[in-house]
Amino acid sequence: MKKNILFKYIDIDYLSATPKYIQLANSVIKAISSEKIGKDDLLPSINELSFEFEISRDTAEKGYKYLKQIGILGSVPGKGYFVKSTEVNQPLKIFLLFNKLSAHKKIVYDAFVKTLGGMASIDFYVYNNDFALFKRLIQNNKNEYTHYVVVPHFLEGGETASDIINQIPSDKLLVLDKLITGINGNYAAVYENFEIDIYNALEQLRKQLSKYHTIKIIFPEYTYHPEEILKGFYKFCHQYAFNLKVVHDIANEPIKEGEVYINLMEDDLVILIEKILATSLKVGKHVGVISYNETPLKKIILNGITTISTDFEFMGQKAAELILNNSSEHFEVPFVVTSRSSL
Repeated sequence: MKKNILFKYIDIDYLSATPKYIQLANSVIKAISSEKIGKDDLLPSINELSFEFEISRDTAEKGYKYLKQIGILGSVPGKGYFVKSTEVNQPLKIFLLFNKLSAHKKIVYDAFVKTLGGMASIDFYVYNNDFALFKRLIQNNKNEYTHYVVVPHFLEGGETASDIINQIPSDKLLVLDKLITGINGNYAAVYENFEIDIYNALEQLRKQLSKYHTIKIIFPEYTYHPEEILKGFYKFCHQYAFNLKVVHDIANEPIKEGEVYINLMEDDLVILIEKILATSLKVGKHVGVISYNETPLKKIILNGITTISTDFEFMGQKAAELILNNSSEHFEVPFVVTSRSSL
């Protein structure tokens, strides 16, 4: 049986963090725009795609349904999918580079993709806070994209990150989540102001904090989290005469009455809660908890955990808008305080 011609033009990168259904959809769009396949051409079946590229049937079907949703494909029961329209409008090709995968990064990604709609193809990579991988991914993908969106958070070695980022033309660059010094030119940015955000958040919570004498922040010794968070924390504690401590390992930290804990990592929050529950101390009365990054579960745990959180949906949406508008503006992301009974 002769293979469908589209097989030659489908490119699935199994190392990419871009969802495979998006890679499939982008391959079809590219084949249409380069006139490799045309109007009314029949596409491979879901089963054929699944077998040929070792992807699930659900993934293949999701890719086709996405293309059908944006008007490129049609389908006929019993015959399958075909090219309905060759009017593909995807002038943007975006290199998206995240430091890690998390529930919060997924919110950013989903808002980014949703706002772009069908206007862009996106290649999504994750470098796991590894500077060497960050450097390699950028250097191996120079000059291939209309836009580069990068999140610069590193465990170590990031001192020369600006030198690597400066290899990207500034009019193609959007820096996401964290600003770093040394980047040249007029580039776009959607960022958190880590030092001011935590200071302002704690100031909003000052009335609740006043019943405690000590604030402890759980800040792992080996972390990608910016030192600016500690600067804002120190500034607040010194200004309002709170005792303070930076805790590197919550597992070995005794829990005492009159203390408030600020956690950054979800794993640390689990350990903290377990340690508090092992005491007779009451959360919100004897000991306080503030957690970075809002999640649905934090509305419920301990009758509600107070959170301080970046608006991740805004971050993704605004980044996409800057790209669509070809803008080099800088936007500071709103930081939201949600006060609950844990304080």
